[in-house]
This record gives sequence, structure tokens and C-alpha cells, in this order.
Amino acid sequence: MFRQRIALPVVILLLIAARAGAQTDTIDQRHHPLNTSLLKPGVRQYLVYFQQPQRPDMLNLSLWVREIEKTSQDNKPAFRITQHWYSDDTARYRVFHSVNSAADFSPLYHAEIKGKATKAYNWSHTGIEGDATPDNKAAGFKLAFDQPNYNWHLDIETFEMLPLAAGKTFVIRFYDAGLEPPAYVTYKVTGSEALQTLDNRTVDCWKLFIEGDIPNGHYTQTFWISKVGHEFLKEEDSFGGMYRYKVKLPGLATYLDSRFATAK
Repeated sequence: MFRQRIALPVVILLLIAARAGAQTDTIDQRHHPLNTSLLKPGVRQYLVYFQQPQRPDMLNLSLWVREIEKTSQDNKPAFRITQHWYSDDTARYRVFHSVNSAADFSPLYHAEIKGKATKAYNWSHTGIEGDATPDNKAAGFKLAFDQPNYNWHLDIETFEMLPLAAGKTFVIRFYDAGLEPPAYVTYKVTGSEALQTLDNRTVDCWKLFIEGDIPNGHYTQTFWISKVGHEFLKEEDSFGGMYRYKVKLPGLATYLDSRFATAK
């Protein structure tokens, strides 16, 4: 997830895609909503590592744990997604709590905890604002929306619910809580690739691609999502002369969250 937005209006994006012969879906609650039946409850764990060409003898390693649970909000079905970002530096530890509608994945709540600092938001189709959480650093934040959007901090889960197919282009209305206004971001299916998994088995995946420019230069991101199970398996990013990789760990990886919680 990078915070570069596409400035072109959606209509122009659609016209450009149409002329190029692409199949474009506008992904939002008013056009093509996400298929929430594809999002499965459970724990996902990802090995995340950075590579800096000037330091070929070192990797920056993290473990991202994301747990999806079924719950309810205002007596309506919802998903609760909890993320823990672990590394060898406690200053980089993060916890995120998100609640989304089970009907269309519309955001209802989002919070980030970093050390003793909390930023928590109530989120709706018409706007977002800081909630009443004690010592909430985002308590005074408020932003009105002209239309609904999706939580960009849940991009992995969002990609798993897309109608991926050859030649598809998606413009997804994303928002990163507390930052600049929502915008449509363009992702393209650039082909497919078979990834090798355990026991030399292969999984056929769609490759989803985005590129753009941020203050420190050009970036690219490629995501591999399985064709059969819509499972996010791998990500490769390049930006600012660095590379980041994200690989989903198999189910046999020990779920460490309860042990971390006991030790705190």
C-alpha cells in the first residue's frame, strides 16, 4: 500500500481503458461491490522483508499477523480484522483493529495503536471522524465523503474479493484513514503465473499490478492471487531503490499471537 493517488477522473480512466481494449471494473459500493463471500475467516501470517541493494548482506524482517472474524455491528453482520506487525524493534510494532460490513465490506471502524498512541475512527458512507476512545490522537479529525470507499489498509483482503480475470483493469476507491481524501486507484491484471508451494505443488495465480510516483521516486507493486481459492500468496514491491517482499506462510506456521499476548 502506497499513498500515491490517481488524479484523473473515473470517466477519463474508463475511456482510456476502453480505447486500449481492456475490461475495466469500477470497484466501489455503487458500481461493482466486492464479493464478500470470498473472504474466509481465520488467521493469515505473512513474512515481510526488505532488501536494500546497498546492503546485500542484510534483510529487514517482519511478521504480519492478520485475523479475520465474523461479528456484528449495530445488529448487522460484520467482519472484524485484527493486525499485528512484529519485528525485532519494538518501536515498529503496530496493532490495527478494523470493522467492516459483511454485506459489501464498507468500513465502519478503524484504529491504529503504536506504543501508547492510538488513532481511532468511526467510518461511514458519508464521512470519517475520530471516536471517543480515551487519549485518541485522532479525536479532532473529521472528513466528509461525497461517496463511499474502502479501507486501503485492508488491501490484501480487498484483492481476494475482486473478480479477477485476464485483461481486467480495476479502479478501486480507496482511503487511508486520517490522510488525504479518497481517490480511485488503478490496478491491472497483467497475466498469470504458477507458484511452487509445498511438496513441489504449483498454484496458478493471477498477477495484479500497480505503478506510480511518490516523493522518493517511481514505485511498482505486483500481487499474486490464486485463481481457484482467491488466496493472496505473494507480493513484490520496488520503491526508492529498495525492494519489499510479502509471502504468505503455510498453515503449519505456529500462531504466535497468544504467546506474545501472554508475555506482555
